Amino acid sequence: MLVLTRKPGERVLIGDDIVVTIIESRGDGVRIGIDAPRGVRIHREEVLKAVTEANRAASRPQERAEDAEARLRAALGLPEPAAAARAESPAQPES
Repeated sequence: MLVLTRKPGERVLIGDDIVVTIIESRGDGVRIGIDAPRGVRIHREEVLKAVTEANRAASRPQERAEDAEARLRAALGLPEPAAAARAESPAQPES
């Protein structure tokens, strides 16, 4: 890995067609500008990781709707539908 010290306005050339310009230096970060051909993909690492994980999650087999509802009810502390229906109906007199 090449490590450089640059000041605002200075540039770093990568190959013949990529230019990285230091725009601004702040206490907790540096703003950079990147000039590159349209065919060169440029991504922020944290965004790429988040998108990749979301794609993996979307490609996993989907659970049944009933299972998802049960997990959601449990997470929210709600009773199961059958238990809620029993709690709402009055007790039937025995014959």
